Amino acid sequence: MLHNQIKTDIKQSYANLSAQLEHFIPRRAQNYLVAEIAKTLAGEYHAKNRMLVAEAGTGIGKSLSYLLGCVPFALFNNKKVLIATATVALQEQLVQKDLPLFAQIFPKEFSFILAKGRQRYCCSHKLEACCSGQQDDGQVALWQEKPKKSDLSLLKRMLTAWQQNKWDGDRDSWPTAIPDRVWQQIVSDKHSCHSGMAKHRHCPFAKAREHLDKADVVIANHAILMADLELGGGIILPEPEQTIYAIDEAHHLPQVARDFSAAAASLKGASNWLEKLNQTVSKLAELADRQKSGRFQTTLQESIQHLVPTLRQLSGQVDPAVFSKDGSYRFPHGELPAWLAEEAQGCRDASKKARQSLAKIHEMITERLKDDDVPARAAEPALTESGFYLQRLENLEKVWTLMAQPDKEKGAPLARWLEKSPEQEGDYIVQVSPLEIGYRLDQLLWSRAAGAILVSATLRALNQFSYFCRQAGIQENEGARFLALASPFDYENNGRLVIPHMQYEPQAEQFTDLLIKTLPEYLEGETASLVLFASYWQMNKVAEAIRPQCEKNGWALLVQGEESRTSLLEKHKSHCEQGKVSVLFGTGSFSEGLDLPGHLLRNLIITKIPFAVPTSPVEEAHAEYIESRGGNPFLQIAVPEASKKLIQSVGRLLRKEQDFGRVVLLDRRVITRRYGKALLDSLPPLKRVIEHAIK
Repeated sequence: MLHNQIKTDIKQSYANLSAQLEHFIPRRAQNYLVAEIAKTLAGEYHAKNRMLVAEAGTGIGKSLSYLLGCVPFALFNNKKVLIATATVALQEQLVQKDLPLFAQIFPKEFSFILAKGRQRYCCSHKLEACCSGQQDDGQVALWQEKPKKSDLSLLKRMLTAWQQNKWDGDRDSWPTAIPDRVWQQIVSDKHSCHSGMAKHRHCPFAKAREHLDKADVVIANHAILMADLELGGGIILPEPEQTIYAIDEAHHLPQVARDFSAAAASLKGASNWLEKLNQTVSKLAELADRQKSGRFQTTLQESIQHLVPTLRQLSGQVDPAVFSKDGSYRFPHGELPAWLAEEAQGCRDASKKARQSLAKIHEMITERLKDDDVPARAAEPALTESGFYLQRLENLEKVWTLMAQPDKEKGAPLARWLEKSPEQEGDYIVQVSPLEIGYRLDQLLWSRAAGAILVSATLRALNQFSYFCRQAGIQENEGARFLALASPFDYENNGRLVIPHMQYEPQAEQFTDLLIKTLPEYLEGETASLVLFASYWQMNKVAEAIRPQCEKNGWALLVQGEESRTSLLEKHKSHCEQGKVSVLFGTGSFSEGLDLPGHLLRNLIITKIPFAVPTSPVEEAHAEYIESRGGNPFLQIAVPEASKKLIQSVGRLLRKEQDFGRVVLLDRRVITRRYGKALLDSLPPLKRVIEHAIK
């Protein structure tokens, strides 16, 4: 049961909120969501599986809801709250707006912090070494290209700012963009930059980690969450067993998890850096004490001597004729030919031995440095170099372990494919990815978390949670709580969904020409329009064709890709403020996370139902797997995905309660195909206007 003190804190916070905000309007859906979050975490629905999956429409106030429901419970029970988001924009909103507001209304003190991955911080010791001329030939070789004078000047300015406490070592807080080639020389890495070594105890990442350990609420992105879980949990972020997770924008999590479980490495590229490692092994073994490290040096060099010729031989055995136009070749059903499966096992074993041996040598150098048995000026650059190669060996081992992994009796096989390297002629990238990641999320997160609240404006597909649950590894009948809360907006009176009569459907060759002819008709008389296209090619062709007409009519046409997203939106807002007609053209990425409230958007035109074409090897493999089991990939994947994306697209129109406008869908398949009704019924309840041909 929910403790009375927690109830009191929630009620007091809500009362303070109404007093704090002018024109505050209590929302029943928000109150209900807060109550359900608190009751779920208290175990009132299920003692063990304390999970709530909530689709909450625009305008409910999701972030404030999970803060009100999670933080009082977590503080009372001595737990942490981890908020994970998919976008930087939402992180900024939480840190700059939502959490400061919550801190004002919550009756108890609490602390919050934004967590970033180690790669966002520099290593101050590496920075000092780069500026002091202590780099040896091995460290200089780690530069992809010879450092420029401007690079060295930038490094010195950064060091000065760090030493004077004017910079915290966070890449994002440096006033100008830091080139990747420079950042790679000073970035913190887990092998050579850790607080167990005296010179690294006050490094930027170590300092950030200290603050993170003390914070009650941690804000992170889905990628950092997955990185921590893959390391075992509790390494970067709080331990899962002591953490209440608020997963915002939760519909993105399965894809992020799949990307994290995938791996890729080139053939010739890997053999090149392995040769460089082979040249430096002797120097590293010397620093580690050759008597103790000799056997590890031998094993490492033997492993490299197996890997280099094998990887080069493999690149020579690949038949360029089998590759598709996009430069990839996928192994059907993830099955490797017998000869390659055998080579994969050999590469797996060799890369594992190489990684273990180098890790031992690295560890020995670290211990000798701690004991002052080796001078820092020699050991530090060597640790940086060995750390660099250790990370590459870890990735190489992951690739070949997955390539050699036998398929399980149950569940989907791995997708395995080759891609032509864009960087080196005749080189190929070996790629491996799981098709379904749900079991992994359950194993790493759901089965361990103290509680989990998953929220998004779009979690259901075709009005069901089933598709998301399959992706995310959530069992619908094992205690998890599911909520679908409609937006408080008056869609029926404030918005219209117009489906015009169209002579052709999107698959027809004539459809693009039809768009060129039809679009101006639905832009006429509108002040602020957003047109969403299915492809860049079609968008650019239409833009080129109607631009003269837009100029003649005095319409400002802004096209995605011609300027940065930020610049386009600023121009659009400026035009609207000045009373000019503004038309934005965008593709799928403009259908989510784009906030154009009020007069900034009155007319939303969707040219096509956003069906994704399974062009990537992973998508093709997934469709192949479903077909092999007698399923229908179109109905099981394409339609649910299109439903989610269509809801997200329509969600661009009404962003606040007083907003109004129309959605024009130029794809008649929503009324001519069997799946169309399900797609329409999953949309917000806009007033529908279906136009018919004039006879």
